[in-house]
This record gives sequence, structure tokens and C-alpha cells, in this order.
Amino acid sequence: MNIIEGKVLKYGDGVNTDVIIPGKYLIYTDYKELAKHAMEGIDPDFSKKISERKIIVAGTNFGCGSSREQAPIALKYAGVQCVLADSFARIFYRNAINIGLPILECDSISSKIDDADELRIDFRKGSVEDVNKGIRLDTHPVPGFLLEIMEKGLVKYIKEKRDKI
Repeated sequence: MNIIEGKVLKYGDGVNTDVIIPGKYLIYTDYKELAKHAMEGIDPDFSKKISERKIIVAGTNFGCGSSREQAPIALKYAGVQCVLADSFARIFYRNAINIGLPILECDSISSKIDDADELRIDFRKGSVEDVNKGIRLDTHPVPGFLLEIMEKGLVKYIKEKRDKI
């Protein structure tokens, strides 16, 4: 999972976990059921849009609010391949990595990327290329172990490491 390519679905600043997965759906334990309601609180057409646009780009403090693990789970199972933002809420960031949702902080990305742009994200190099505009944004490369956790999820990653001991 070093490289992800796809079209952008863009949101603004302060997208909180209550709009990513509204609280009334937290009764569901089936991830596919959660996915049906992803982003419903901010974008009722999200489930239609995500079939074509797999990368979310957002502004500052994406995932703020409550620390519900269901927020990144809902996005992942809805078909989101990656979330890029100017900044993330700390707990959302860790929850996303732990459940295997690729996530990358890229300063000022929300002011440079537009809805429906085609991106090529290279996690190892720490670069985001906008194919439509011909621009490249640099960010911090993601260490190999973190890429492995994002690819597998934390539980599977730990089990595999434990089994090798």
C-alpha cells in the first residue's frame, strides 16, 4: 500500500465524528451497516459519491469531537481509500491507523486540491501529486512499520509480530 490513486471528495474544516457517523447509528456492530451511514451528518449523498471518488481531502481538525472508533471504521467500509487533511484530531488519527484506514496529514492541502481532482499519493516518499493540475505537494514520508499497520490494522499487525517470536 505504498501508492494510492483516485478522485477527491472534498470537505472543509472541523469535520467531526458526529457528522462522520451520527450517534444514533452507534448501536450497530456490523461495519457494513455503519458504512451505509458514513458522512450522513454532513453529506447525504456521500454513499453515491464515494463509489467514484475514493479519497477524502479536508481542512483542519478532521475527526474532532468524540473519540468514537466507529468514525474511521465507517469511512473505511464505505470505500474510502485514504483521508488527506491539513490536520487531524489526535484520537481520530490513531484510530484510523489502528483500524487500517490510510491517512496522511499534508499542510495546506485543502487550499490546493479541488473536488474531483485526480490524486496519486506516495506514502513512502511523502508526496501527493494532483494529476489534473500537475502539482506535487510534499509531506512527511510514512515509516515502513506504520504503513504495515495501516495496511493490516493494528490487531493483525501485532498478531503477526507475536507469531514470529
